[in-house]
Amino acid sequence: MPGLESFIVNESLILNPTGYVPLAAELQLETSEPVQVELEILGLSNDLESLIHRFEKRATSFSLPVLGLFPAHRNTLLIRFYDAENQLLGEESRPIDTPQLLSELPEIQVRVNTERKKPGMNLVSFFGRSGSGLPQIPFMFDQHGNIRWYANMSTHPVLGSLFYDAGIERLKNGNLYFGDGSSGRIVEMDMLGRVVNEWPLPGYGYHHNVLELPNGNLLATVNKHGLATVEDHILEIHRETGDIVQEWDLRESLNRRRRVWSSNARDWFHGNGLAYDEAKDAIIVSGRVQGTVKLTRDNQVIWILAPHNNWGTAGDGTDLNSKLLQPLDSNGQPITDPAVLDGFIDHSEFSWAWYQHAPKLTPHGTLLVFDNGDNRHYQGQPVFSRAVEYLIDDDAMTVQQLWEYGRERGSTTYSAIVSDVDYHPEEDNVVFMPGANWEDGPNGKTIEVDYQTKDVVYEASIPNPEARYGITFHRIERLPIYPNNQ
Repeated sequence: MPGLESFIVNESLILNPTGYVPLAAELQLETSEPVQVELEILGLSNDLESLIHRFEKRATSFSLPVLGLFPAHRNTLLIRFYDAENQLLGEESRPIDTPQLLSELPEIQVRVNTERKKPGMNLVSFFGRSGSGLPQIPFMFDQHGNIRWYANMSTHPVLGSLFYDAGIERLKNGNLYFGDGSSGRIVEMDMLGRVVNEWPLPGYGYHHNVLELPNGNLLATVNKHGLATVEDHILEIHRETGDIVQEWDLRESLNRRRRVWSSNARDWFHGNGLAYDEAKDAIIVSGRVQGTVKLTRDNQVIWILAPHNNWGTAGDGTDLNSKLLQPLDSNGQPITDPAVLDGFIDHSEFSWAWYQHAPKLTPHGTLLVFDNGDNRHYQGQPVFSRAVEYLIDDDAMTVQQLWEYGRERGSTTYSAIVSDVDYHPEEDNVVFMPGANWEDGPNGKTIEVDYQTKDVVYEASIPNPEARYGITFHRIERLPIYPNNQ
């Protein structure tokens, strides 16, 4: 393979260029003619495959992230250049020595690993360890359990006490985004730890969840300053200007005096997750101690997915009993048993979600949620969490349970708080992620199952003996370490 020494005009390779990402580097290059660049990080052995990424850009000047380095290792970086005809011009090798992992980071235990899982790495919104003095530390691990990227913002001038709550996700432009409960703002960061955008929220403070809308704006759960209640407002924030486009005040659309699942008058709703129905320009919000609610843009309730027990009247005078979804059995017939409707027992083909998190609309138009199962049937029994899929008809005001996973795992995957669920349409897999489990001590799990068979195709456990608040993570996302648009 020919070398590139005479082809490269200038080169600079810097490990951890920002000081916040110890397992990433930045490669700056100038070449004598336009090329495409491909980077490869060699695996540790034949069992650990190399990580290869070719950048879309064809140019003579590059500033490229080098991602996926192994910790405490002399990594081998291969640099390849291709011409306009996709012909390889040559290859160069560079060593990159990386430090040990932070002792606060966990050792991931991979239990099942098959080829039927979705490709990519696992982005973990890790809560950290009690008493460590460090903020939350997001990290990514590969299919074998090796941590290949993390961000430690402890010395950052704004994010030094980062608390992203429900976690970090990826924007369509490839950067990461999250809210910071400590500074009260929303932040955009690239994979090298550079903060490239911030959205302060004057008069409000971030908590829990941020969602990127199709128009690029941001939807966020917030506290409104100066009120006696918390976690009961939602904002749409303009991506470019930071202006507030829309406010949803849940005290008006719902009944803040309802105390069926909680006696806490201040945190009466506890908004913890968002989804967006683009076809109807409507939002779906999960309130941990109320239920899951769909709202119009002008803050009118479309439906309520929750036991029918004692909903009463909304702050704007609406009778909320008229917004309750009617459950159906598998034959499409109404379930009429009052004990089922009010949540005291389950029907053989339908169960409500209890203290749920992470609402997701699937490509099939169904709703997927993580049913935590806390206080199930008002007595906490039986003990299990599950991923559950519902088919909801907004016009007929009905709900039918189509699918579930987790009941059969019992307490081994039970998480009373936090947690996540995702659907991967290309593989037809569901990922079930209890983030505060207590099997053999505090831990979190990611469990990917085949939708049709419910076979486990990937499972990893993240032990965290000193879990902060008993939480290992709030969310995990499966995604390529390099954004697809790079």
